[in-house]
Amino acid sequence: MQMAKVLSNVPKRLANKFPNKSLQGKIVLVAGATRGAGRGIAIALGEAGATVYCTGRSSRKNSRKPSQEKSPRPETIEETAELVTAAGGHGIPVRVDHTIPAEVKKLAARIQRQHKGLDILVNDIWGGDPLTEWGKPFWTVNLENGLQMLKQAIHSHIITAHYAAPLMLGRPGGIIFEITDGDAFYYRGNLFYDLVKISVIRLAFAMARELRKRDIVSVALTPGFLRSEAVLDVFKVTEANWKDVGKRKNKKKDENSKDQNDAPNDFMVSESPRYIGRAVAALATDPKVKNKSGRVFSSWALAREYGFTDLDGSQPHWGDYARKKYGKYKICDDRFYSYWVPGLIELVFPDWF
Repeated sequence: MQMAKVLSNVPKRLANKFPNKSLQGKIVLVAGATRGAGRGIAIALGEAGATVYCTGRSSRKNSRKPSQEKSPRPETIEETAELVTAAGGHGIPVRVDHTIPAEVKKLAARIQRQHKGLDILVNDIWGGDPLTEWGKPFWTVNLENGLQMLKQAIHSHIITAHYAAPLMLGRPGGIIFEITDGDAFYYRGNLFYDLVKISVIRLAFAMARELRKRDIVSVALTPGFLRSEAVLDVFKVTEANWKDVGKRKNKKKDENSKDQNDAPNDFMVSESPRYIGRAVAALATDPKVKNKSGRVFSSWALAREYGFTDLDGSQPHWGDYARKKYGKYKICDDRFYSYWVPGLIELVFPDWF
């Protein structure tokens, strides 16, 4: 995909509308920056002036042919890095398989060598869409695919945090983001998918407990109905004309497919990947963000709190819409977290961390 084609899919009146350079001089690693939320986050941090390492496996330099990929898509880390730079930051593409410790270790050494440390880590490694079988009981799904999902989207996050966290020690205002799906503890429709998305919320919490005396914050963050490249393809639109879906004649606009949340009316409350990116930027520049450490937050709630908008100037609120259409559910609130802190081990060994 050519850079000019990517930029042409963004409304011209919005393409050069960047916020102030609040993250100028900050060094960021967005792990899993090829597409979707990861790309949106990387670009939003570029808007804020950051230097962003954009990592992933899809590269223009890949030796494998597209036919050999399980889910071939045209996006690359080089393209993301170019978009970061075009947005006002400095994008650095690095091909990394985050499930391989040696590759992540090499990346960390490069960041240390080139920039003497790291300020922000965004863990958004995923790649689990083609591995997920929705609506099937765990004893009938493909076990190999399920275990691969755990490796790709949990092990990779742990490996990356293991090597990235030491680069953040001693630097003021460090923050780790775990990107998940959903701001609640409910079941997510597939055992392995559920384990992944809940695990990274718990990972953010556990890291926060161990980092709380080191001036490093750890939070989990979820987008709403994400208008990713793949979702745009499903609806046969681009970011520039996605609202045309709402103009189509369709008597079943409120209905989803049997195994996919693709109701046209739901899509009309979707958000671009830049929205969650601006949520990351807002948290990264909040001097009181330490009060949020260890918890999970949503793009829509943070938009109301900090006042940022999506590309079209709107503030889509998936939470309100979903409750009105599908029914109420409980999110991870103060009462929920009161059961997590303090824990027995922390009471027995208060000086561990």
